[in-house]
Amino acid sequence: MTMSPAPPAAPAPRTAGPGAAPPADPRRAGRLGTFLRGRWLKTIPGRIRAHVVLCLAALVALLAVLTVATGNARDSVQTIGHDAGPQVVATGTLYFALSDMDAQVSNILLIGREHDLGIGYDESLRVYEQRRAEADAAAVQAAQLAGRDPALKRTVQEVLDGLGRYERLVGQAMQLDAQSNHAPGEPPGQVVDAYRQATDLMRLQLLPKAYNITLDSGARVRQSYETKRSAVLAGRAWVAVTGVVALLLLIATQLYLTRTFRRLLNPALALATLATIVLTAAGTGLLTAHAGHIRKAKEDGFDSILQLSRARAISHSAFADESRYLLDPGRADTYEQTYLDKSLSVIYPDLGDKPVNLENYYAGLEQKAAAYKPGEGAVPFLGFFGDEARTAGRGREADALGRTLEAYRAVQRNDARMRRLAASGDRAGAIDVRMGRTSGAIRDFDAFDAALGALTAVHQDAFDTAIKDADGGLRGWDAAPPAAAAVIALLIIAGVRPRLAEFR
Repeated sequence: MTMSPAPPAAPAPRTAGPGAAPPADPRRAGRLGTFLRGRWLKTIPGRIRAHVVLCLAALVALLAVLTVATGNARDSVQTIGHDAGPQVVATGTLYFALSDMDAQVSNILLIGREHDLGIGYDESLRVYEQRRAEADAAAVQAAQLAGRDPALKRTVQEVLDGLGRYERLVGQAMQLDAQSNHAPGEPPGQVVDAYRQATDLMRLQLLPKAYNITLDSGARVRQSYETKRSAVLAGRAWVAVTGVVALLLLIATQLYLTRTFRRLLNPALALATLATIVLTAAGTGLLTAHAGHIRKAKEDGFDSILQLSRARAISHSAFADESRYLLDPGRADTYEQTYLDKSLSVIYPDLGDKPVNLENYYAGLEQKAAAYKPGEGAVPFLGFFGDEARTAGRGREADALGRTLEAYRAVQRNDARMRRLAASGDRAGAIDVRMGRTSGAIRDFDAFDAALGALTAVHQDAFDTAIKDADGGLRGWDAAPPAAAAVIALLIIAGVRPRLAEFR
């Protein structure tokens, strides 16, 4: 009998050598393959987890856009309300301070040895020193606003350098004036020549540059405002969109659980949905209100304050042109024309086909401004006050504007009376009207200045209120959205956790 050969022995299993990788877990590899092939979405737990991931992703997106939008809102109120906005308004003081400095010098030289005329020599000198300090402070703020703008920095430096030259020329004119001891309105030629150099420097170089500083700085604030407000409104739209997406995903999750587990309502998910609605509505409402507050601060506050500050500075400069008109007869026609130009920038009445001169201006002003009722009907004049009248509402603002217009008309009536006396050869009478203690011209101009200040205060109150409301609306919004998002996330997880536990 023949024996069959024995089958070959099976090879012995290889043992892993030192440092060799352990064998792969077949269960883990199976789960990874299932995930990559998307088979987990075919199971109920997988679909629930997918719903949770999408809801949480939408919630994170809502929190992100809300954080960015409120950050833009905070930047806008900081720029308009606390940083550049108030600084630009302060630079308007630069033009006013410079023009009033020159006005006080012209008054001092006009009164000569009669130190009691006008507001008095000592008071005029005190106001001059005060305005010089204000001009220095405003120039510093303008330099801060310039930032990295080389052109604006150069303009500010030119104003400061020119102010130093102006003060030296004024010192010479005052010294010659004191030595001459002249009668009112009769300065010697050397005093007039010295003052001409000073006032030409002021009128032709310093004041235009100061005016441009305010215009350029104001334009930068307006551009920043438009950019920031557009960002806030765009953020509002994104908050609404992401909020709606999050709500739709939460509702889809609720419906899926209701259909799958035959339960009417998941309380935790219902609370998460309600909280998302509240967060989205609160966010969009906040941004809408904030955009309104910033618009009011800019249009009813910043723009009007800046405009009225220019009107005040130009009015003071025009009032000083009356002194220059009497101080320097050789340039009387020039100062009369500059007075008219400045008056037209404040109020430009419709003169029809009549020539634009002072006589027609007086008549047109009385006709148009007297018939106008602030807050009612069309505005029959242009200029700074025309722009103000077109945006003026009823109530306190309309009352303040009405008083300002009436006071301005009184100032112009005094100017007409003074020029008629000067044209008739009665210079002493003209000087008495302009500088006398009993003529009323100075008192009427002070009343106009006070009325203009009251009108500016109305807009300052509107600005302050709008900025306060904007700041108050943002209070707490650093912590509230993350906290609300965390609560919503916990509610979502709490809502699906019991359902997932049923499959363990």
